[in-house]
Amino acid sequence: MKRLFALIAVFGMLLFMASNVAFAQEDEAAATGPAVQEEQVDMTADAEEQAAATAEEGKSLHSQLKQKFIEGGPTFMTFVLITLILGLAFAIERVLYLNLATSNTKKLLANVEEALESGGVEAAKDVCRNTRGPVASIFYQGLDRFDHGIDVVEKTVISYGSVQAGLLEKGLSWIALFIALAPMLGFMGTVIGMISAFDAIEIAGDISPSLVAGGIKVALITTVTGLIVAIILQIFYNYCVAKIDSIINNMEDASISLLDLLVKHNLKK
Repeated sequence: MKRLFALIAVFGMLLFMASNVAFAQEDEAAATGPAVQEEQVDMTADAEEQAAATAEEGKSLHSQLKQKFIEGGPTFMTFVLITLILGLAFAIERVLYLNLATSNTKKLLANVEEALESGGVEAAKDVCRNTRGPVASIFYQGLDRFDHGIDVVEKTVISYGSVQAGLLEKGLSWIALFIALAPMLGFMGTVIGMISAFDAIEIAGDISPSLVAGGIKVALITTVTGLIVAIILQIFYNYCVAKIDSIINNMEDASISLLDLLVKHNLKK
């Protein structure tokens, strides 16, 4: 709203200045004769064109996007917009979850080792219970079965690691669906726009540039919008995949280190 008011104020000032120039030019033209009057009229027209061009350049991004949305056809543009909203919802949820799942595994291993030496397995379990993240959950499940032997602990760590990896990848299939769906909807809008253009030509009985341009414009706007949505979601998708790979690698390295700690602790006993 502030930009709109500022735009209106600037446009009003420009019109006011243009009108003042026009009145001054009319007075001067009355005194200097018809030849000078024609020159001043041309200057007035130039001033008005400049004011209109300045107002056009000052349009907000929101108004331009709204105009393109209407020009692209509200039906298909709405579907593409819904695809963007849903895709971003899943992507942002995954980004937040993955960032919360990231933990300092070296610090966790140091705390678990210290707890094992000072308070035994129960103290180490308390450390894991008070630490967030999939690595701490895997450690807790392994420590909870320490009495059953190292082999059972190893199998538990591997099995629960697979469960945690599945939780990390949850929702990625939906993001991939929206990445594929957005350009498909855009291409469908392209086909519909071309069909509308040929229908208009058939009704008019003549190939008019304006009729063809209208349909092609709708087609191109929907296609570009679908591709932009797919690009945005693809960036989030690749970020999530890279983050998941990093977390899984940390989980595997930390699990091996945990088994080494438990073997060392078992030998000390």
